[in-house]
Amino acid sequence: MKPLHSKHPQCSHLAHWLIAGVGLLSCSMAVHSMDLLQVFDAALQQDATLLAAKATAAVERERLPQAKSQMLPNLSASVSRSNNQLESKSTNILGQEQVINLGYPSSNNSLTLRQALYRPQLTAQYDQAQAQVDAAEATLAQEVQSLAVRVSGAYFEAMLTHEQLALILAQRVAYTTQLDAARKALAGGSGTRTDIDEAQARLDMNAAQEIEARQNIAYTLQQVQSLISQPVDKLASLDVSKLTLDYPEPNLLQHWVSRAEQRSPYLSALQARVSVARQDIEKARSGHYPTLDAVAQWTQSESENVTNTSSRYTNNSIGLQLSIPLYSGGYVSASVRQALAGLERADQSLEAGRRDLRLRVHKEFRGVTENIPKIKALEQALLSAEQLVSSNQKSFQAGSRTLLDILNAQQQRTLVQRDLAQARFLFLLAKIRLLALVGSADRDAVQAINRVLKDG
Repeated sequence: MKPLHSKHPQCSHLAHWLIAGVGLLSCSMAVHSMDLLQVFDAALQQDATLLAAKATAAVERERLPQAKSQMLPNLSASVSRSNNQLESKSTNILGQEQVINLGYPSSNNSLTLRQALYRPQLTAQYDQAQAQVDAAEATLAQEVQSLAVRVSGAYFEAMLTHEQLALILAQRVAYTTQLDAARKALAGGSGTRTDIDEAQARLDMNAAQEIEARQNIAYTLQQVQSLISQPVDKLASLDVSKLTLDYPEPNLLQHWVSRAEQRSPYLSALQARVSVARQDIEKARSGHYPTLDAVAQWTQSESENVTNTSSRYTNNSIGLQLSIPLYSGGYVSASVRQALAGLERADQSLEAGRRDLRLRVHKEFRGVTENIPKIKALEQALLSAEQLVSSNQKSFQAGSRTLLDILNAQQQRTLVQRDLAQARFLFLLAKIRLLALVGSADRDAVQAINRVLKDG
């Protein structure tokens, strides 16, 4: 058969593009794993909670220029035009009544410049706006820290479900092998029906566990997808060879508590809210104080005098305007008491937040330090469990152990493997949580944890 392009060059080009298209389609359908850093970067752009915090911060930032504008000169203009109908009645010396109807236009133009010279409320309002902006910025920083924890938690939970499924599938292979061995032993006259039933029961239970594990995988992947608003096909897996069990540096709980109290965005937001409450008191107290403004005004009017409808006036004035509050029915005093109560509430919230922060630092610090010896102990337990499986298999062949002994040893090994995987993920999650409490769960911290992962 001759090549296609020998007679039909157009068909040759079509074949070329079809082959290229199939190649591109196969590449696009390839499944690539998404590591922790990629999920975190995507969440920074797509997470709804973080985007809401950014919008809130943008809203609060506008309070500052609004408050500042009240302290700057205020210039206003006023223009009015009217058509007037004047009816004048008078009696002359002869006693006759005279009525005059006169229509005429009038106008008034004014330009007023006002500058606040002494208004304590405006100063307190500006300081309060600055504190509100600080609180919003700290809350936004806290949401970034929280995002690192939420992304890591969802990612590690999804990874753990994959690990559990892998263990269940490995268990199924072992149970299937033991079931085949039990059937052959029974056929050969050396086995029992009980061994077959025991292996079959374990295999049936394994099937149910597999269904549950796959459901957990689907749910945990959905949790990750909800953070980045895009589908996730596959995640990276843990590279145990790269996992280093490092203690916090320095390995002193009090150091981390002090660091959290100094750098925690959560605590910074609460402190800013205390400043907001203090300025509420100053704003309320300013209701007792006088205010002083400088006022300059230019006014031009035409035909505004009914006795002289053709008049025209231009008036320029500059001066000071003093306003002194005398009595407001107790409103100012009640506002001050309300603001003082608000300050007490903010102070107590700050103290409660500080205590809670110390408790969480203590918990996550222990989560890091106590999981290290636990992981090492489980690693040793896994070696022992593997040795137990091997010993039972050899003893079974020698006739001193039953199939049930092998199944129990294999199940014990699986439980140790599950606990070990869980302890490793809890160790990593405790590290990122501890960093978040001290305001250090940034992209670099996520990237450092991401280095212990490998393409799944």
